[in-house]
Amino acid sequence: MNEKPMQAPEIRLPATGGQQLAPSDFSGKWLVVYFYPKDSTPGCTTEGQDFRDHHSEFLALGCSVLGVSRDGIKAHENFKAKQAFPFELLSDQEEQLCQAFDVIKEKKLYGKVHMGIERSTFLFGPDGSLRQTWRKVKVPGHVAEVLATLKSLSA
Repeated sequence: MNEKPMQAPEIRLPATGGQQLAPSDFSGKWLVVYFYPKDSTPGCTTEGQDFRDHHSEFLALGCSVLGVSRDGIKAHENFKAKQAFPFELLSDQEEQLCQAFDVIKEKKLYGKVHMGIERSTFLFGPDGSLRQTWRKVKVPGHVAEVLATLKSLSA
Protein backbone atom coordinates (compact mmCIF):
# COMPACT_ATOMS: atom_id res chain seq x y z
CA MET A 1 0.00 0.00 0.00
CA ASN A 2 1.45 3.37 -0.98
CA GLU A 3 1.29 5.93 1.78
CA LYS A 4 0.67 9.49 0.69
CA PRO A 5 3.80 11.52 1.54
CA MET A 6 3.49 14.06 4.33
CA GLN A 7 2.28 17.43 3.03
CA ALA A 8 3.43 20.82 4.27
CA PRO A 9 1.08 21.56 7.18
CA GLU A 10 -1.35 24.47 7.10
CA ILE A 11 -0.15 26.04 10.35
CA ARG A 12 0.17 29.82 10.14
CA LEU A 13 2.63 31.46 12.53
CA PRO A 14 3.98 34.95 13.21
CA ALA A 15 7.09 35.55 11.13
CA THR A 16 9.74 38.22 10.84
CA GLY A 17 8.86 41.21 8.72
CA GLY A 18 5.41 41.50 10.31
CA GLN A 19 4.11 38.51 8.37
CA GLN A 20 2.01 35.46 9.15
CA LEU A 21 3.37 32.49 7.21
CA ALA A 22 2.63 28.79 6.77
CA PRO A 23 4.76 26.24 4.90
CA SER A 24 1.81 25.73 2.55
CA ASP A 25 2.21 29.36 1.38
CA PHE A 26 5.21 28.16 -0.63
CA SER A 27 3.27 25.70 -2.79
CA GLY A 28 4.79 25.49 -6.27
CA LYS A 29 8.32 26.03 -4.90
CA TRP A 30 10.85 23.89 -3.13
CA LEU A 31 10.93 24.71 0.58
CA VAL A 32 13.44 24.06 3.36
CA VAL A 33 11.99 24.30 6.88
CA TYR A 34 14.70 24.09 9.50
CA PHE A 35 14.03 23.90 13.24
CA TYR A 36 16.66 25.14 15.66
CA PRO A 37 16.70 25.37 19.47
CA LYS A 38 17.36 29.05 20.24
CA ASP A 39 18.16 32.40 18.63
CA SER A 40 21.67 33.80 19.06
CA THR A 41 23.27 30.63 20.45
CA PRO A 42 26.51 29.39 18.85
CA GLY A 43 25.22 26.36 16.91
CA CYS A 44 22.01 28.07 15.82
CA THR A 45 23.92 31.15 14.70
CA THR A 46 26.35 29.05 12.66
CA GLU A 47 23.52 27.07 11.06
CA GLY A 48 21.62 30.24 10.15
CA GLN A 49 24.80 31.81 8.74
CA ASP A 50 25.34 28.72 6.57
CA PHE A 51 21.79 29.00 5.19
CA ARG A 52 22.42 32.74 4.66
CA ASP A 53 25.73 32.16 2.88
CA HIS A 54 24.15 29.61 0.51
CA HIS A 55 20.80 31.40 0.15
CA SER A 56 21.41 32.54 -3.43
CA GLU A 57 22.08 28.91 -4.42
CA PHE A 58 18.76 27.82 -2.86
CA LEU A 59 16.94 30.66 -4.64
CA ALA A 60 18.55 29.73 -7.97
CA LEU A 61 16.97 26.28 -7.58
CA GLY A 62 13.54 27.78 -6.82
CA CYS A 63 13.78 27.00 -3.11
CA SER A 64 12.73 29.16 -0.17
CA VAL A 65 14.13 28.75 3.35
CA LEU A 66 12.29 29.18 6.67
CA GLY A 67 13.83 28.95 10.13
CA VAL A 68 11.63 27.97 13.10
CA SER A 69 12.18 28.11 16.85
CA ARG A 70 10.14 28.79 19.98
CA ASP A 71 11.63 32.27 20.41
CA GLY A 72 9.35 35.31 20.17
CA ILE A 73 9.19 37.69 17.20
CA LYS A 74 11.30 40.38 18.92
CA ALA A 75 14.17 37.91 19.48
CA HIS A 76 13.75 36.66 15.89
CA GLU A 77 13.84 40.18 14.44
CA ASN A 78 17.04 40.96 16.40
CA PHE A 79 18.66 37.65 15.39
CA LYS A 80 17.71 38.10 11.73
CA ALA A 81 18.96 41.71 11.63
CA LYS A 82 22.21 40.99 13.46
CA GLN A 83 23.03 38.03 11.18
CA ALA A 84 21.61 39.61 7.98
CA PHE A 85 19.46 36.55 7.26
CA PRO A 86 17.75 36.93 3.85
CA PHE A 87 14.98 34.48 4.85
CA GLU A 88 12.17 34.65 7.39
CA LEU A 89 12.07 33.15 10.88
CA LEU A 90 8.82 31.75 12.29
CA SER A 91 7.92 32.07 15.97
CA ASP A 92 6.37 28.86 17.30
CA GLN A 93 5.95 29.74 20.98
CA GLU A 94 2.97 27.38 21.34
CA GLU A 95 4.87 24.58 19.57
CA GLN A 96 2.16 24.00 16.93
CA LEU A 97 4.56 23.49 14.01
CA CYS A 98 7.10 21.80 16.30
CA GLN A 99 4.46 19.23 17.30
CA ALA A 100 3.35 18.70 13.67
CA PHE A 101 6.97 17.89 12.75
CA ASP A 102 7.64 15.97 16.00
CA VAL A 103 10.78 17.95 16.84
CA ILE A 104 10.15 18.51 20.58
CA LYS A 105 12.34 15.96 22.32
CA GLU A 106 13.75 15.28 25.75
CA LYS A 107 17.20 16.84 25.98
CA LYS A 108 19.91 16.86 28.62
CA LEU A 109 21.96 19.93 29.43
CA TYR A 110 24.42 19.94 32.30
CA GLY A 111 22.72 16.84 33.73
CA LYS A 112 19.26 18.44 33.71
CA VAL A 113 16.50 17.05 31.53
CA HIS A 114 14.20 19.42 29.65
CA MET A 115 12.03 19.43 26.56
CA GLY A 116 13.45 21.30 23.60
CA ILE A 117 13.74 21.44 19.84
CA GLU A 118 15.82 18.71 18.24
CA ARG A 119 17.70 20.41 15.39
CA SER A 120 15.91 19.10 12.28
CA THR A 121 15.48 20.05 8.63
CA PHE A 122 12.70 19.17 6.20
CA LEU A 123 12.72 19.57 2.42
CA PHE A 124 9.37 19.88 0.61
CA GLY A 125 8.87 19.59 -3.13
CA PRO A 126 6.90 22.05 -5.28
CA ASP A 127 3.81 19.83 -4.84
CA GLY A 128 4.03 20.37 -1.07
CA SER A 129 5.10 16.79 -0.31
CA LEU A 130 7.91 15.99 2.10
CA ARG A 131 10.92 14.85 0.06
CA GLN A 132 13.72 14.57 2.64
CA THR A 133 14.14 14.71 6.43
CA TRP A 134 17.24 15.30 8.53
CA ARG A 135 16.97 14.72 12.30
CA LYS A 136 19.53 15.20 15.07
CA VAL A 137 21.37 17.56 12.74
CA LYS A 138 25.03 18.31 13.31
CA VAL A 139 25.70 21.82 12.02
CA PRO A 140 29.05 21.41 10.19
CA GLY A 141 28.37 20.45 6.56
CA HIS A 142 24.60 20.23 7.04
CA VAL A 143 23.56 23.07 4.72
CA ALA A 144 25.86 21.77 1.97
CA GLU A 145 24.18 18.35 2.32
CA VAL A 146 20.69 19.91 2.08
CA LEU A 147 21.78 21.86 -1.00
CA ALA A 148 23.26 18.74 -2.64
CA THR A 149 20.03 16.82 -1.97
CA LEU A 150 17.96 19.66 -3.43
CA LYS A 151 20.17 19.73 -6.55
CA SER A 152 19.79 15.97 -7.08
CA LEU A 153 16.00 15.99 -6.51
CA SER A 154 15.32 19.05 -8.66
CA ALA A 155 17.52 17.96 -11.58
